[in-house]
Amino acid sequence: MSGRPWDASYQDGPAPWDIDRPQPVVVRLAAEGGFAGAVLDAGCGTGENALHIASLGLPVLGVDVAETALAIARAKATDRGIEAEFATADALRLERLGRRFATVLDCGLFHTFDGEERPGYVASLASVTEHDGTLHVLCFSDEGPDPGPHPISQQELRAAFNPGTGWNIADLQPDRVQTRFHDHGAPAWLTTIKRI
Repeated sequence: MSGRPWDASYQDGPAPWDIDRPQPVVVRLAAEGGFAGAVLDAGCGTGENALHIASLGLPVLGVDVAETALAIARAKATDRGIEAEFATADALRLERLGRRFATVLDCGLFHTFDGEERPGYVASLASVTEHDGTLHVLCFSDEGPDPGPHPISQQELRAAFNPGTGWNIADLQPDRVQTRFHDHGAPAWLTTIKRI
């Protein structure tokens, strides 16, 4: 049931965040060697980021609650001849995957959780990230004009990801997240976080 509202976003054409290509930030991170080992794409949508990373030869699992998005992602993988795995999963219960990953990507998922949900989500991410593994979070920022919905402050990111919750922020920089409604992207934070 929890996936139904998200699934509806994909049933009448592309969702606002579905740009039919990987996020430029993800392409850049990949080119810089930001992904290694087994990779989890949490909230993968129709799979563009996961497929880009998989095309580089890394084992990738993309998870989402939206079945329609996952069906589209699987079809893209087949059409493009890219080996990637896609599965239904609740981001608040990632431990149910029974797996751990060296790199985890959250592209546009963190900012969908309210303050009360965030500790559970952060713990869920920790449960599937290897010791000394890397988490990349791209989320809407509260700084700059024309922000996206549910903008996040630097302080909120630092409060969520800290040694007390099993994380250490390695880098936090302003960036952009592309959407169908922002000509040049919306203000975003790109945060690279290490599992401790």
